[in-house]
Amino acid sequence: MATRLNAIAIAPDPYKALRTLQDYVESSGLEKPLIELIKVRASQINGCAFCIAKHTADAVKGGESPARLHLLNAWRETELFTARERAALALTEAVTLVADTHVPDEVYEEARGQFADKELVDLAYAIFAINAWNRLAITFRMQPLVAKAAKAA
Repeated sequence: MATRLNAIAIAPDPYKALRTLQDYVESSGLEKPLIELIKVRASQINGCAFCIAKHTADAVKGGESPARLHLLNAWRETELFTARERAALALTEAVTLVADTHVPDEVYEEARGQFADKELVDLAYAIFAINAWNRLAITFRMQPLVAKAAKAA
């Protein structure tokens, strides 16, 4: 599958705006490993190969265990994730699938129980940001670097 357009080069200003949102999320005070889990999980749901590859690699560089990453798709079925992570993952799924879920009250309340108000808002922005990045990458068929390397070999 080939990249359709280099949207970032064609329209750099919207990219910069999205990058500013991402910079905010990264400096918000939320734990970096938690942010990476959110990025990987939303990207799995959306089927964004570019973002799955990028954020899985980033998570490993940040110290995330391969076991947890391998089981992230089935986080409800394992005890490897903390209550805080589970609440964040549930909210990530609900927001990513908002047309289906409309973010159920019980998911929101569970997150509210694990995160202070500012953290909850920052968590929501983290979820919004990765969903925007996923849509950009999927729309223009951005290829993961690992796919490019494998193709060249």
